[in-house]
Parts: sequence; structure tokens; C-alpha cells
Amino acid sequence: MKTSANVQDLQKAITFFENKIAFTTGPMELSHMLESHSVNVIDVRAAEDFEKGHVPGAINMPKGSWEDPHGLSREKINVVYCYSQQCHLAANACAMFAAKWFPVMELEGGFAAWKGHELEIEQGKESQARKAA
Repeated sequence: MKTSANVQDLQKAITFFENKIAFTTGPMELSHMLESHSVNVIDVRAAEDFEKGHVPGAINMPKGSWEDPHGLSREKINVVYCYSQQCHLAANACAMFAAKWFPVMELEGGFAAWKGHELEIEQGKESQARKAA
């Protein structure tokens, strides 16, 4: 078994983890961001799944709506999530939104991780935060 790492591999690891820190967040961190109103949350799951439950204040933007940036913010970080760690909808959406110059992060683990941490879940077609606005 090879135990020594070469400099190039170490540099790749540094770059990977710096990017991971810069462009992903976890459920608990997102919960704290929501408390400070410093974030815009985007749910890219199907509308039916959004209605059954979503992160409080989230805006539903299923895949067919990504071309229209309505709901995204240039002033706040847009935290995007999908179903689970294995789902790549959020990563694909983040790539598209970043290409349109929107600041983005991905919620690691998606909605499954949010539920797994037993954090508040909102139900319905429209979030309570948007109804109040």
C-alpha cells in the first residue's frame, strides 16, 4: 500500500476541500443562515414533493424553470437543494445559476439531510415567508 502522497495530489486535495467549503453547506449551517435572513433557499425538486414538505421560506424551481431566474437573488447566497446526497439536480442547477452570475451554494444531503436533522419543515405550494411579503 502506498502511504506517501505527492505534491500534486496534495494540491488537488487542498483545492477540492477549499471549493467544498466555499460552495456547500450543511443542514445546521443553513438553519443558522435562515435565522439571520442572510440566504435565499431554492428547492429544485418536483412541485408535488415541494408541496409535501420543504425548507421554510424555500422557493420551488423545478428543472423546467431554471432558465427564468425569477426567485433567485444577486444580493444573497442562493442555497440550492434537491432530494438527497445522490441526487445531482441541485449541483446542475447551481452550475446553471452560477453561469448567470448568481451566488450559489449546495445543501449537502439535500432535503433528506434536512429532515434527518429534524429541522422545521413547511408544507404547501407557497412558503409562509413569501405569503407574508
